[in-house]
Amino acid sequence: MAGGWAKDGAVSEQIEASISDELARMKARRTPVGDSRTHCADCDEEIPEARRQAIPGVKLCLECQQDRDREHQSRGGINRRGSKDSQLK
Repeated sequence: MAGGWAKDGAVSEQIEASISDELARMKARRTPVGDSRTHCADCDEEIPEARRQAIPGVKLCLECQQDRDREHQSRGGINRRGSKDSQLK
């Protein structure tokens, strides 16, 4: 379905481009930068060599990273469907 001067599929292309941009932004934000530390920034335990090679720029040991990941679990999104339950609040 085209609208006005837009070509067919323009809306889908815009949505896909927006998703790609957001994914790239998120990946760039989560990728450590710089040299890996030899010891954890939180607990000062030694970071294994295999972890330092696998993730360049790593700053935390595996246990501290897992603790941090558990703290930042995402919550549910906004109900955009307009169900009766969401409208009654």
